[in-house]
Amino acid sequence: MTSFGDLLGPQPVLLPEISDAEDALLGKEDPVQVAAAHPAASVAWAQLAEDALDRADAAGTEIGLDTVAAYAFARTGYHRGLDLLRRNGWKGFGPVPWSHEPNRGFLRSVGALAKAARAIGETEEYARCLDLLEDCDPRAAAELGLS
Repeated sequence: MTSFGDLLGPQPVLLPEISDAEDALLGKEDPVQVAAAHPAASVAWAQLAEDALDRADAAGTEIGLDTVAAYAFARTGYHRGLDLLRRNGWKGFGPVPWSHEPNRGFLRSVGALAKAARAIGETEEYARCLDLLEDCDPRAAAELGLS
């Protein structure tokens, strides 16, 4: 596990802004349209996943279409985020600070994937997601309601 402030560890990765997608979501544009227009933007996939999880929670069903859709949306955001992290020097470990706003799309996708995995009973994936969040930023899980 990488510790923040470890002088021998890797430098934190600060992803570039994908301002078109972020601005569209802040402007309350439909996340489906934002994801279609900006498929590399984890933030759009994270929003879709979180919205699907909210619908699943509101419906009160054990496992339904929204839960499975949330899992798929979150996994897409996770993988698109991994691609971007690697292009920006991440080697599969090390700090990805929550405090840097452009990192939050990836971290939100990991959090949504954890929640969806837990909902469908995929406990190993849930644990891997929590470990990844802890490695990226020890505060991320709490920020995402996964304590």
